[in-house]
Amino acid sequence: MYRRIILKLSGETLAPETIPQDNSASLTFEAERVERAANAIVRLADMGVQTGVVMGGGNIWRGRFTDAMNPVLADQMGMLATIINALAVQDAVQRLGKRATVFTPQEMTRFAEHYRADRADERLSAGEIVLLAGGSGNPFFTTDTAAALRAAELGADAVFKGTTVDGVYDSDPRKNPDAKLIRDITYQQCIDLGLKVMDTSAFELCKAQRIPEIRVFAMDDLDNILRVARGEPIGTIVHP
Repeated sequence: MYRRIILKLSGETLAPETIPQDNSASLTFEAERVERAANAIVRLADMGVQTGVVMGGGNIWRGRFTDAMNPVLADQMGMLATIINALAVQDAVQRLGKRATVFTPQEMTRFAEHYRADRADERLSAGEIVLLAGGSGNPFFTTDTAAALRAAELGADAVFKGTTVDGVYDSDPRKNPDAKLIRDITYQQCIDLGLKVMDTSAFELCKAQRIPEIRVFAMDDLDNILRVARGEPIGTIVHP
């Protein structure tokens, strides 16, 4: 059983799987999928796992829509998208009767608490769910790197990284039908092989700070989060 984990939750987890036919429906959120994600997070916390969630923002913002766009401003827009997602998940978690706090490295205290590792640590230790939004607060770093950073700051036992495939492959299985699933691999091997399941900077940070492990698994079934937390051997373990 894990004591404390950082779950990287993509924005796409909250979005409709297909474009809604109803013109009044949201293109960025689907109530059932938001509630399903919140339910999985609450069940994880109810298992006794201290749970921090690093939010992605891909359902709202996918980066520059023109090469002429200022990349810093584009990344800042992405940070804002993750905060919107965190507020949506916070609402759903609280409706399930669990306390949840949104932290951001940006100062916007009318919406969320300003991130400090000691405050987030206190909330986690008290059994609250901590929603870590706004990325690292800096441009040019993805939410993968933010997850590694928060795991290091908060002393997490593991980073849980959900993907659209069932673990780490030696090449892209969507392009190469002969791609092989790797069950166990080190951070340095991921860097050397140029594997793209997480950013190189995230692997480098996990290696430098000796994060015990990253668990990579398919997130199409959110119950996989609970299976991994129980120690079931699904997906891939990445380690020092």
